[in-house]
Amino acid sequence: MAFFTSLYSGSSGNCSVVRCGREYLLIDMGKSCRTTVNGLKTLGLTVSDMQGILVTHEHSDHIQGLNVFLKHYNVPVYGGTATLDGLDSMGVTPPGAELIAIEGRTEEIGGFVVSAFPTSHDVPCCGYRITAPDGHTMTIATDLGVLTPVVHQAMAGADLVALEANYDLNCLRLGPYPYHLKRRIQSDRGHLDNAECAAKILELLQDGCEKFALCHLSRENNTPDLALATVRETILSAGIVPGPNVVIQAQKRNEPSEWMEF
Repeated sequence: MAFFTSLYSGSSGNCSVVRCGREYLLIDMGKSCRTTVNGLKTLGLTVSDMQGILVTHEHSDHIQGLNVFLKHYNVPVYGGTATLDGLDSMGVTPPGAELIAIEGRTEEIGGFVVSAFPTSHDVPCCGYRITAPDGHTMTIATDLGVLTPVVHQAMAGADLVALEANYDLNCLRLGPYPYHLKRRIQSDRGHLDNAECAAKILELLQDGCEKFALCHLSRENNTPDLALATVRETILSAGIVPGPNVVIQAQKRNEPSEWMEF
């Protein structure tokens, strides 16, 4: 059996786990090394079983804990070439850290098979499609302003999809953010809102995927209740009722979420 969860997820920091048996992959590390390691201990995971860290991009809410972590633990880091070069030039990755570019091909990491795909953000950014050792597949895509055909292809046929539901449009429009920041968030190189996330989930449900994790919710412009309500309204309008076989979970901001089996 394979499982997915987040150690923490939101505009203040992001870190996810994909596990099969004892082996697991970490996706991003957007809070401190201590917070991350403590979160792993809460889930009963040891760093020695971590097969690698997949980095989506260089923004601080995805890499904040990497520097200290890599000084203490010898775990390989995977990501796009531009992202890894950026981490190196910023001094995030210490000398001797194992950095492996993973784009345009699949990579075997422990018992997992991983491929990266580009997402539309304001820095080079990617999502990941991961096949666990038991053959089940999940896709994670956060920090993307538009759902391109490439992103849809990476999600199609997955057993679980972790997708960004960053903001509620009304909250953003009426909120305190300056105009230029609101425009950036709403742009094709910004983030997905709840309605866009819900529409894609409906499409994926109709294609056979039944398990979804809502990720990277904004602290200022969204709530788990808003995100879940938007998705539920969208799928109910199409005659699909969430139940034992259709699972939609909003990931928690500051603590590990419940494991999702896929």
